[in-house]
Amino acid sequence: MIRAFVIALIAILFTLPSTGQPASSDAVVFQGSLRSRVEMWDWFSAPPANNNYALSGNLLRLGLSQTKKNFDWQIEFAVPILLGLPDNAIAPGTPGQLGFGASYYASNKLSQNAAMIFAKQAFMRWKGPKQSLRVGRFEFSDGAERTPANTTLAAIKRDRVNQRLIGPFGFSHVGRSFDGFQYAWTEKNATYTLISAVPTRGVLQTDGWGWNRTEVTYGSAVWAMQKGGAASETRVLGIFYDDFRHVVKTDSRPLAVRRNDLANIRIFTFGGHHLSAFSGRQGTFDVMLWGVGQTGKWGVQDHRAHAIAIEGGFQPAFAKPLKPWIRGGYFISSGDGNPNDNEHDTFFQMLPTARVFARFPFFDMLNNRDINAALITRPHVKVTISNEFHALRLSNPNDLWYTGGGVFQPWTFGYSGRNALGARSLANLYDLSVEYRMNPAFAFTGYFGYAQGLAVMKAIYPQGKDGRLGYLEFTYRFGRPAVKLH
Repeated sequence: MIRAFVIALIAILFTLPSTGQPASSDAVVFQGSLRSRVEMWDWFSAPPANNNYALSGNLLRLGLSQTKKNFDWQIEFAVPILLGLPDNAIAPGTPGQLGFGASYYASNKLSQNAAMIFAKQAFMRWKGPKQSLRVGRFEFSDGAERTPANTTLAAIKRDRVNQRLIGPFGFSHVGRSFDGFQYAWTEKNATYTLISAVPTRGVLQTDGWGWNRTEVTYGSAVWAMQKGGAASETRVLGIFYDDFRHVVKTDSRPLAVRRNDLANIRIFTFGGHHLSAFSGRQGTFDVMLWGVGQTGKWGVQDHRAHAIAIEGGFQPAFAKPLKPWIRGGYFISSGDGNPNDNEHDTFFQMLPTARVFARFPFFDMLNNRDINAALITRPHVKVTISNEFHALRLSNPNDLWYTGGGVFQPWTFGYSGRNALGARSLANLYDLSVEYRMNPAFAFTGYFGYAQGLAVMKAIYPQGKDGRLGYLEFTYRFGRPAVKLH
């Protein structure tokens, strides 16, 4: 039944007009998108559980919006449709869920096919010459408060800064929204933002209606500068995160100890980023610095943690046909070396879109050291080819190997951890992504990642330490004015 519904739905959508001429300013606009992806997972092996499977993930979004001089509003519904989820991809003990297919299955009442319709966004925004206030349900990404005019800085922010700590988890077939308010004050060269909200359910479960008993308050100041061939941006941020769900936490303490600690997680995060780009005769050079510190309470424990990322890039002027961009970087976050003391030292990523920084999402930023390099080429205005390499190690071998993307339902913590048994080297990841943008309405993406498992994987998955992920995806955007108001 669900498969027939998907086929009929796709046929109807292709008869709708694609996004084209902008609507007049007084029109109520109907817009939507359909993203369909076939994922092929070959997770690290833990027989007899199935680590090798394919699934179909689809996300339909339909919305109405209107933009006026002093206010705008938007109402949008989402329909995630998951097909062919594996029912035998959860291994007992430490190996756990073998890829996203297993996680989707476990999060949707052990169903191989799941679908739901829910309100993705529903907000009003009041606007003045410099200020705006948005209230309701909306999507938010930390770092995206301001888009640089410089194209190099804009690309770095989109791919290497935004959503590290708070994001909608758009790679999943459900995603995450926030219920609350967002206030912004914008000057010519500065933007100040305050948001306080509750994350909605979703990400892995198709029911995105409800709330989670978690609150996040985020404030930032962003300053931009541009002079000649040089451009820069600096952000200062502060976040208060309060998880009062009283569920068992994921950390390196024994299970019996964690079951007796259901106190709130209250974490203060402070830090920011700096971006610079300089264009000369040889090409364009760029640098990115990002770092945060954390303090607060992890249940009954004191929380002290940090994370730092340093990256640089070069776009040579002599290779214009391919427009190559060579980048490299280093990331490190703190881990907890002693589970028996009164201090929790593992960096906590809170509510990110983890897949942006882990394109094969078997790792995240908790207790992680990542030496990375990338080669991006743009041989055609419609084609982008990206190759990445990540050498991954645990910051502290006495801590866990963590995976996840934060709160997505009231009864599940949102991060899982596996005991590395004293090992430190996690994996080497080699991957390739190709994106073809046929026109503003159609885009196609192909991805393949190979993870060469090292000591941690050998200890946890002795019968198959290597993993692979591939997918094919297309996105179709459509829309038109629905009602013209006079």
